[in-house]
Amino acid sequence: MPNISMKMLAKELQLSLSTVSKVFTDSHEISEQTKQKVLALAKQLNYVPNPYASSLRKRKSKTIAVVLPDVADSFFSVAINGIESVARDKGYHVLIYLTHELLDRERAILSEFQSGRVDGVLISISNETTTDCHITDMMQRGVPVVFFDRVCEETPTTRITTNDRESGQLAAQHLIDAGCRNIAFLSISESLPISRNRLAGCRQALSAQRLPFGADNVVMCTDDEAENVQIIARLLQRPDRPDAIIASVEKLTAAVYLACKQEKVSIPDQLKVISFSNQNTAAILNPSLTTITQPAFNMGKMAAETLFTSLRKSHLPLKAETLVVPSTLIVRESTGK
Repeated sequence: MPNISMKMLAKELQLSLSTVSKVFTDSHEISEQTKQKVLALAKQLNYVPNPYASSLRKRKSKTIAVVLPDVADSFFSVAINGIESVARDKGYHVLIYLTHELLDRERAILSEFQSGRVDGVLISISNETTTDCHITDMMQRGVPVVFFDRVCEETPTTRITTNDRESGQLAAQHLIDAGCRNIAFLSISESLPISRNRLAGCRQALSAQRLPFGADNVVMCTDDEAENVQIIARLLQRPDRPDAIIASVEKLTAAVYLACKQEKVSIPDQLKVISFSNQNTAAILNPSLTTITQPAFNMGKMAAETLFTSLRKSHLPLKAETLVVPSTLIVRESTGK
């Protein structure tokens, strides 16, 4: 749907542009009847008033938005630093928005941007996001979008990711090389590409060694740490307790350590643990944590640079492509170093 303008509303209602404009500033000069007529059509046509229109006719907002699922994962705080390093050089402000892993919140945030509040958006989607309609709608209204880390694979724009499938395979192979034969994979989503790809890589490594890996080896966790502790504790109480755990996201790490403490399971003697994490305290945990560490700063920086290239060359749309920055395995004591 093309952008609905105030001028189009005025033409449709056979009113002057100034009259329609005054409706949206709630001017006392306009009758209540006229106001209701204009507002009803605006709602019908999904017109979004632009409070910054007068200034934006001459200049851009000089602001970009970064939409994140949460900030509990240190990946995002490091990525923000990468984004800020680019935005600062370009003379732009950065607004941070949190969806708290809620699709409805993500939709509401993106709808605000249609009024011209920001020039472009960098987004890492929530774990509830399975469709991109709200994202493509914003793109069609002229707001460029670049994904980083958590992406919608079908959206026709640029995506900055790491090599999640290969990293999942690397994590599992490291545990296999350490003697593990019954590996559990902790996930937070069945739909997020990062979760699916990391799991696929893990499954591939185990399959290559003809090691069993069934539905019971995949454990779904939640956004509540206390609940996750109990989920993992039940996993450790099984008669066929796993000898290794892969935590697919950083925020599951604490729950693993707490569950092991609760169940008196020794890391790494009885259970080896590896986590996808950028946690700067990984080296001082007891035992220190083996991690798959993402290049968070570089991913944030690359996402910002890609967005600003699009803003500078507005006649060139963003390419529908995936740019991959490899992650790194850092071996520490939790896997038996």
